Amino acid sequence: MPAPVMIITGASSGIGAATAQLFAAKGYRVVLAARRLERLRTLEKEIKEAGGEAISIQTDVSQLSQLENLFEETLEQYGQIDILVNNAGFGRLMWLDDQDPEEDIAAQIRVNITGVIQASRLVLPHMIEREQGHIINMASVGGWIAPPTYSVYSATKYALRGFGEGLRREVKAMGVRVSTLYPGAVMTEFGQHAGVKWETEVTTPNWLLLSAEDVARSVFRIVKTGRRNLVIPRIMHVAIWFNAHFPWLIDWILSKYFHRKEGASTEWGVGDG
Repeated sequence: MPAPVMIITGASSGIGAATAQLFAAKGYRVVLAARRLERLRTLEKEIKEAGGEAISIQTDVSQLSQLENLFEETLEQYGQIDILVNNAGFGRLMWLDDQDPEEDIAAQIRVNITGVIQASRLVLPHMIEREQGHIINMASVGGWIAPPTYSVYSATKYALRGFGEGLRREVKAMGVRVSTLYPGAVMTEFGQHAGVKWETEVTTPNWLLLSAEDVARSVFRIVKTGRRNLVIPRIMHVAIWFNAHFPWLIDWILSKYFHRKEGASTEWGVGDG
């Protein structure tokens, strides 16, 4: 029986790269998709040198034609797609009135939610025909709790909650699974490109920070258990509960500790690769 095939978007760094390395080590054939082709090829070489199997396909998930090419090339190469990890995404953590309508707001929506929807739509006919497959969407705790400056980013992650839930119920009877992962703060390139324009006296303590490898292991757990939703670390369930039941308290805390920061970098960047 051939090894399963996994497509990972945003695979050139961070969570995507760690997930690719883990699954390749577990015997999966991984398809690396992201905009930065040189990084993909470096990762592909590392995986092959470690005894794994991988191919690189340059893909901008905001472009439908490139997503179509991603799935066509994967099927031509391997003849099957078992898992799609919709990992590509980025955030612009700026006050809404500072965000550019196109490069900040529209771009986040195109990558974080429209790209996920289109990728899922494209892979579904193949999975439904085989009556098997698994779509895993990378959301965020920001899809449960929206701090200041996360308004657009959190909107896309809240949208992923609804999309994942609805799609899961659409395709369950057809043998296709849909899961959503909600990580808390992760030590990746994300923060370097977010254009942060706030200051706060409160930062995420080190013991709460996740590594990209922590998240990759959670993706593997979802694949093995079929979990519909997974929030990591588990303690974030407490914050989510307080946000749902005492929103006035969370409003007060977050409004008190987030302040506008003048002169911060507004250079646009993408956290997915």
